[in-house]
Amino acid sequence: MQFYNTLTRSKEKFIPLTPGKVRMYVCGPTVYNYFHVGNARCFVVFDMLRRYLEYRGYEVTFVQNFTDIDDKVIRRAAEEGITFSELAQKYIDEYFVDAQGLGIRSATIHPKATENIDTIIEIIKLLIERGYAYPSNGDVYFRTVNYEEYGALSHMPIEDLESGARIDISEQKENPLDFALWKAAKPGEPEWESPWGRGRPGWHIECSAMVRKYLGETIDIHCGGQDLAFPHHENEKAQSECATGKHFARYWLHNGFININNSKMSKSGSFFTVRDVAAKYGYAPIRHFLLSAHYRTPVNFSEEIIEQSAAAVERIYNCSESLDFYLKNAPKTPMTDSERDLITKLDGYHQRFVEVMDDDFNTGEGMAVIYEMIRELNSMINKGNPSAEAVLAAKAIYDPLIKLMGFEKPKEESSDLIAEIEAAIEARTAAKKNKNYAEADRIRAELAAKGVILEDTPQGTKYRIES
Repeated sequence: MQFYNTLTRSKEKFIPLTPGKVRMYVCGPTVYNYFHVGNARCFVVFDMLRRYLEYRGYEVTFVQNFTDIDDKVIRRAAEEGITFSELAQKYIDEYFVDAQGLGIRSATIHPKATENIDTIIEIIKLLIERGYAYPSNGDVYFRTVNYEEYGALSHMPIEDLESGARIDISEQKENPLDFALWKAAKPGEPEWESPWGRGRPGWHIECSAMVRKYLGETIDIHCGGQDLAFPHHENEKAQSECATGKHFARYWLHNGFININNSKMSKSGSFFTVRDVAAKYGYAPIRHFLLSAHYRTPVNFSEEIIEQSAAAVERIYNCSESLDFYLKNAPKTPMTDSERDLITKLDGYHQRFVEVMDDDFNTGEGMAVIYEMIRELNSMINKGNPSAEAVLAAKAIYDPLIKLMGFEKPKEESSDLIAEIEAAIEARTAAKKNKNYAEADRIRAELAAKGVILEDTPQGTKYRIES
């Protein structure tokens, strides 16, 4: 298995610090609003990476934080007339609604920045003692000039960083690139006690503290969106390595942007929340869209693409439903030679899936392989009367990959509805047997009006419920 490491700008063989175990950190949301599709790419992609590492046999400790204290959180809380902690918890709860819909599993640990103030202060003290930070009128800044590797992650010379950094000009700083570790209290803002006076932490130090507390001084994989490489991850790396004298993260993975009309989503003037898109198309098409390209590749978002993803997801669901149906109704005969050939071909597709996923986690190629499998499976089904042995063998290959990718069809139908549909199908079958075709057609039309579509096969009648 190999990953493209942003730090070295090359693919590297993945060798975890501890054999068989992975310590992984993903920058989570700043919780002041619903998250948008651009944010979701990071959350879905690296949830998928965690899933795949576990699929390949690793034990993964996965930490994803919530930034619950930030200028945006404070401002939005004031607008809504509630405390910052109330606002943060509101949108943490909403995050989990959308995350569950997108098939994102909960992290091993979901720490909040405000739960780690003590660790933040400890790290800042260390940096001051070692000459990498300095207090200034209640603020504390990181002294970038003393860290020789500053700029190594973003691969930008210092002069370019100085001209491009999003920093406030301040006479309190020794250098324009120095960044805040601690901010002096301002009237009406949340604040905590510290050796430098009451105040609150800067953004970058929060993640360093949570990595150190929950994963240790050096981790295997650090992930986030491409826009976090500078300044956030550059600053995380600098302050963490200066505090410990050790490498912070061995592999840095960053996902590409989502564009609208070739402009980065968050800067395009358009803002598509996952909640709004899911209300129209459902969550699964969004997940499919986010996994259908290599994670480092920029992708364009449009309603047409989401509609295509919805059709693709339905294709996956239909194949799964057909296999389940034929397993239930297939003859208990041994596999034919052609069926054995098919299973051998499916094994080959599975091997190909692992190869492309091992090569820098290429979910786009992985999905393409799955569609090749679906084409072969549909061919087997369309020939009619596949043996139970063949269907079972096919499902043993296909089902785990669909589960891995997060496209198991949700069980939305109630048992009462299923019983009603099955009773109607039995009544229709009896009507056809008695050559009462008018009654059979009436039952089909009645079910269709309820969104239940029937398909007659040699093994019996299949149904699907259209949303």
